Amino acid sequence: MSNKTIDDLRTLYSKPITEWPKPTIDSGVQWQEFKSLPKMDTLVLKGWERPVVRLGKLLFFDPILSSSNQISCSTCHNPQTSWGDHLTVPIGHDHTVGTRNTISLLNVYARKSMFWDGRARTLEEQALFPIEAHHEMNMELTKLIPKLKAIPGYRKLFEEAFGDEDFSMPEVMKALAEFQRTLWSRRSRFDEFLDGKYTAMTDQEIEGMHLFRTKARCMNCHNGQFLTDESFHNIGLTYYKRKYEDLGLYEITKNPADVGKFRTPSLRDVMNTSPWMHNGLFDNIIGVLNMYNSGMTMNNPKTPEQHADPMFPRTDHLLKPLELSQDEIKAIAAFLQAATATKYRMPRPEALPR
Repeated sequence: MSNKTIDDLRTLYSKPITEWPKPTIDSGVQWQEFKSLPKMDTLVLKGWERPVVRLGKLLFFDPILSSSNQISCSTCHNPQTSWGDHLTVPIGHDHTVGTRNTISLLNVYARKSMFWDGRARTLEEQALFPIEAHHEMNMELTKLIPKLKAIPGYRKLFEEAFGDEDFSMPEVMKALAEFQRTLWSRRSRFDEFLDGKYTAMTDQEIEGMHLFRTKARCMNCHNGQFLTDESFHNIGLTYYKRKYEDLGLYEITKNPADVGKFRTPSLRDVMNTSPWMHNGLFDNIIGVLNMYNSGMTMNNPKTPEQHADPMFPRTDHLLKPLELSQDEIKAIAAFLQAATATKYRMPRPEALPR
């Protein structure tokens, strides 16, 4: 891109977002404009001191929630790795290998559904799945509450949080959920730029943001404050009638139209949360962008039998060949880096109730 064009782009975007060029959005797509993240104010910091949050943090880091007393929520959602685990797929109880990549818990308070397939609608509901799942924590719920009640320290913490030292699973789920609602992203240079600090992003990053909004068509799915449409799409990475078959949202809805659909992840702090995709297939962001550049149409039905099969995965119509140059792809990668904040490595509890 010529210097003149870069200068033009900087001029275009160095003004309030209401005056920015409109993004390229397909007909019928519901979208929201970019919005900066709030600053960590004293209300947020005080929230960490609430008794229910303190209890939730201890439970989150405590392996007592697993049958082996070896696996905690933080085994897969590690504060050192932006609340993911940097593994292709997680390793759980008895070293069982999972099937889907661990999603970061950053900003999970803003999600409209949980898991890659959206099977839970609240953080409270979500908590039950990993605790019970054999390939994760493998804990029988009827045994968990007696384990916790046998520890005087936990009885006292539950009384402080809920006003009664007699508790059951709803209180455990509530405490875990309230702690996870405090896991906010820090602000990135992208946020500073949105708020008027126009020196916060480089020319290449501004070019990448412009491409993200226009030629690369990213905002069809990655928009709003958290760079996600909170919806589900088949982006062409679904195996069918093969070893690694995973039909995604279909497993929940049983609607053939949902075969191969997975949730749109937030791109907040995306460069801290590799590897990417529901199966952790990519650990290089250029590879991810090359995939989208291709249009991902190679997995669509081709034979008469495939066309007649309602279960055969069909790539979302929003994906199209983009004809981005390698320099343009590098610019988009640079923008994603600008939208990635420095990591906050929350310290683990110094001691657990025992």
